[in-house]
Amino acid sequence: MGVRDVASYVAGQWIGPDDGAREIASALNGQVIARAGHSRLDTQAMLDHARTVGGPALRAMTFHDRARMLKALALHLDAHKQPLYDLSFETGATQTDHLIDVDGGIGTALVFASKGRRELPDGHVYVDGEVEQLSRKGTFVGQHICTPRPGVAVHINAFNFPVWGMLEKLAPTLLAGVPAIIKPATATCYVSEAAVRILLDSELLPEGALQLVSGGLGDMLDRLTCQDMVSFTGSATTALKLRQTPALLENAVRFVAEQDSLNASILGPDVAPGTEEFDLFLREVQREMTVKAGQKCTAIRRILVPCAQVEAVIAGLRAALGQITIGDPRLEPPHTGALHMGALVSAAQRRDVLEKAALIGQEATRVFGDPDTFPTLGADKDTGAFVPPMLYHCTDPDGAQHVHHTEVFGPVSTVMGYRDLRHAADLANRGQGSLVASVITADLSVARDLALNIAAFHGRIYINNATSMAEATGHGSPLPHLVHGGPGRAGGGEELGGIRAVKHYMQRTAVQGSPEILSAITGTWVPGSTEETGPDHPFTRRFEELSIGETLHCPARLISSDDIDQFATFTGDTFYAHMDDAAAARNPFFPGRVAHGYLLLSFAAGMFVQPDEGHVLANTGLDSLRFMKPVTPGDSIKVRLTVKAKTRRTDAYGEVRWHVTLTNQTDEPVAEYDLLTMVAT
Repeated sequence: MGVRDVASYVAGQWIGPDDGAREIASALNGQVIARAGHSRLDTQAMLDHARTVGGPALRAMTFHDRARMLKALALHLDAHKQPLYDLSFETGATQTDHLIDVDGGIGTALVFASKGRRELPDGHVYVDGEVEQLSRKGTFVGQHICTPRPGVAVHINAFNFPVWGMLEKLAPTLLAGVPAIIKPATATCYVSEAAVRILLDSELLPEGALQLVSGGLGDMLDRLTCQDMVSFTGSATTALKLRQTPALLENAVRFVAEQDSLNASILGPDVAPGTEEFDLFLREVQREMTVKAGQKCTAIRRILVPCAQVEAVIAGLRAALGQITIGDPRLEPPHTGALHMGALVSAAQRRDVLEKAALIGQEATRVFGDPDTFPTLGADKDTGAFVPPMLYHCTDPDGAQHVHHTEVFGPVSTVMGYRDLRHAADLANRGQGSLVASVITADLSVARDLALNIAAFHGRIYINNATSMAEATGHGSPLPHLVHGGPGRAGGGEELGGIRAVKHYMQRTAVQGSPEILSAITGTWVPGSTEETGPDHPFTRRFEELSIGETLHCPARLISSDDIDQFATFTGDTFYAHMDDAAAARNPFFPGRVAHGYLLLSFAAGMFVQPDEGHVLANTGLDSLRFMKPVTPGDSIKVRLTVKAKTRRTDAYGEVRWHVTLTNQTDEPVAEYDLLTMVAT
């Protein structure tokens, strides 16, 4: 390939590199393949474009609109991903690495799209938590809401995952309704630029929702305000430098860092050679040392094993790592038979890895891998950024410093022996904050002990054994459903984690007022606010014809001893509190014999249901059920059914959330819950 000019997308226009451009070399042979960067970038124009064009367009969409857009974007990228594979080879990545980066990024976007439809409202306000009653009579209440910030999210991404690293931040940002300016690491920005072009060419994004900086950010961070956000992935050194930007400090700009860390994997004391767990441990370490040539923020850097198993683990890892073939990833099977690892991203990264590995070598002995002598397939190790997997053994992990504080961002890891579980936890925590620690054990007490003693220092704990290994995703695989981040050295922030990641780009605000005020703001009926009476039974009308707050009041029904007896006989629920008056009276919660709670729910359904075929298609759930006061024979119950919220699911039907309240003959609350039904449109 020739030298590629990598452009930036600025305020609706592609702008190529100028005299301030930096040359980018192939990881495979050191030849210049691209140039990117600008001597001057109009950062204020980019910020203004995002705030005044992209932001309003995104905020005009509902959460579901944005989720549908996100799904369409992911599917479009999936249909056009081959050019990303082709370019990614130049970063030193193998086809397996492409699947993690490109397909993993697309999959992450699809998860957020799905969660957006299932867990967010088809509206503009996210309700965070339940209503808090702040006054005796309930006329003054409070609730937390989340709304999109009217600023811009600046994403500063690392070089190792030019697609996944972009999409795992972009997906929750767009879902939140916030425009993004993406700044990929220059070393691999040509892959990110290609992905951004595919996304923009889809014409699915509103103008201004996505911009790209290929090269340096210039003075952009100096121009951020209190409504803007910065999400960073990379080294602790760079994160510290960015955090100290005066504008970020003065304006309290939200800054989230996901930093490289010294992640550990712990072999449980119950695991011995020859067991499935022992072989699993070796596979996990081998994979995490060699996938992406060890250039993963979640890679295993420290291997903690019982002292009695140190030699067996080293022997096993030598054998496993000895099977790894290194070379040009474009020559993968069927051409070569078995290529497992490509190159580091650049010659500079190779130098950094070798320098830091030398520091590890001051405290540990290299037991596998020689950076001066190793074979490469279809490539020259001296012109490409190749290094072999290197395994070290530290005999004094308590006295060592570098193995716990120096991260070698490449295929390098160190074996250390531990005496007992407390010692293992102490060594794991010596990293002073990590993204992930893994534990391979079949002993439940070992898993619990380690989890309780290392959780405070780790963002994720991955525990695997023979029971879960067939379906487990791996030590180094952050999932969009769970948080990715960690304390201390790992940056102190969080990414991913489902809707938690979306809320990061929104402002949580406490709203106080009358129930009617809260209902008007949230679009969700709050008990105590206005009730409306519909023209007929609500089950006879379509989804769009129902109004929030529409309420059906049902006449009272007497609960008799015969009702309780028949329900007990029919269901088999003959719990003493329902059948034995004297025994029930000895229970401090009951005055005597009481009706079954589920009898009350069943009667309530019979009281509010409209039996004819109509627009209610199915009941799909019951949430937040509470029984507040027992019902005894001779009591009556009344039912109130209110349209609490509505969410369109497809063109054919929508979900209606009904608030159901049961009261007795003196209007005291007996039970309440939310009923979910699908109603035809």
